[in-house]
Amino acid sequence: MILLDKKDFYKVIESIKSVAFNNLFARSVVECKVSGKIYVDNIKNPKTYYVIHPYGMTLLFGDWNNHEFNNKFKNYALNLNNIRAKNEWMQVFPNEWNDVLLKLFNNSIVKSENKINETEIIELNTRVNFKFNHSKYMIIEENTNPCIEIVRIDKDIYENMPGTVVPKYFWDNKEDFLKNGIGFSLIYNSQLAATAFSSYIHENKLEMGIETVGNFRKMGFAEKVCCALINYCIENNYEPVWSCRLQNTGSYKLAKKIGFDPILELPYYVMNV
Repeated sequence: MILLDKKDFYKVIESIKSVAFNNLFARSVVECKVSGKIYVDNIKNPKTYYVIHPYGMTLLFGDWNNHEFNNKFKNYALNLNNIRAKNEWMQVFPNEWNDVLLKLFNNSIVKSENKINETEIIELNTRVNFKFNHSKYMIIEENTNPCIEIVRIDKDIYENMPGTVVPKYFWDNKEDFLKNGIGFSLIYNSQLAATAFSSYIHENKLEMGIETVGNFRKMGFAEKVCCALINYCIENNYEPVWSCRLQNTGSYKLAKKIGFDPILELPYYVMNV
């Protein structure tokens, strides 16, 4: 595994186009829209790639029959040399990688439903890609609430929105987000309650991120603020994009409720530290 210099990220652009599922987070790194890292097998003529978004989402793709790279990646994934300081959530392409990883990780991998403790380093989950269904969305009935105000995210909301799925973890800085991103927050009785925002934008696709403050969960606020962002997408010719872990039942149910259809399930590896 060789860390690719940012000036050479262009060498990955054509290869990542072959990845046949939602990978906007990785494209954001490859196209230098957000800071991140890319490991390759060879700097001059790379064939195997590992792309790391600063949030921790990663994509392993390319040549799976690369024994030298694979052995080094095993050490990295199992964190044998304490290279990683935080967890990473990995998707792979093509599908042959999954067989390679099962052999590579051997006894260090466990399915999420069988997980007992943190000593099982690699946790196997499932990630779901959704497709926006405009017809289903248009029949949603919106209820008004005089205590609710939905506002566009400004610099103060960007800096102060609590949680883990918020713009400051997906964009390099607030200036970049306010110029190139979009998001809305729901204010309930003058308190910041929920936020829906663009985690990535590429061409006509906008991937949605959503966070609800703990005290305001199960009040329907996530649905309302997501609809504000979807309405923006429709008005500005963006296709809303949604992906989540199958095990994240809240996100999965919300996606279906607001007009998204599940279309693809993929293995999803959590590499713990």
